[in-house]
Amino acid sequence: MTDVLVLNATYEALNVTSLQRAVKLVFAGKAEVLHDNERMLRAATFAMRMPSIIRMLYYIRRPRQQVALTKKNVLLRDDYRCQYCGNKANGPMTVDHIVPKSAGGASTWENLVCACLTCNNRKNNRTPQDANMALLHKPRRPKYIPWIQVKRHTVPGEWYKFLFLYDVSIEERIES
Repeated sequence: MTDVLVLNATYEALNVTSLQRAVKLVFAGKAEVLHDNERMLRAATFAMRMPSIIRMLYYIRRPRQQVALTKKNVLLRDDYRCQYCGNKANGPMTVDHIVPKSAGGASTWENLVCACLTCNNRKNNRTPQDANMALLHKPRRPKYIPWIQVKRHTVPGEWYKFLFLYDVSIEERIES
């Protein structure tokens, strides 16, 4: 694998970069190698083990980024669990407006929830109170957005302790 995990000075994951870029950062004195592979990287004047994880020697400040309001993100926020019956992805999941659009309900984080087809059809064009249905959780805007995208099941083992945020449940992400 030629990808290298880049950590901030505080050991938070910043991004995944190429081996070439990682070596440049190390030789420029901007980063240190925290973990390397057994494979060697050889040149005419030096030899070193290929880095797998590097840490920046100075803090890189990242501005807070808001989570985009999309169907996929609403489903992720609710962990693909119907917010009316609690079933988890037994079939295709839909996004339901708590207050229907026809009654003036807006498309906002606080008005959209994940719902199974059965519950969405049962609720129809009514509010949960009118349909005698209760929400499991009050919907909120998520505060968490990952800066790096990592393909599932392709992460080297040594990266896991630095990517702990990706193992946190969606409820814990929203509440933090």
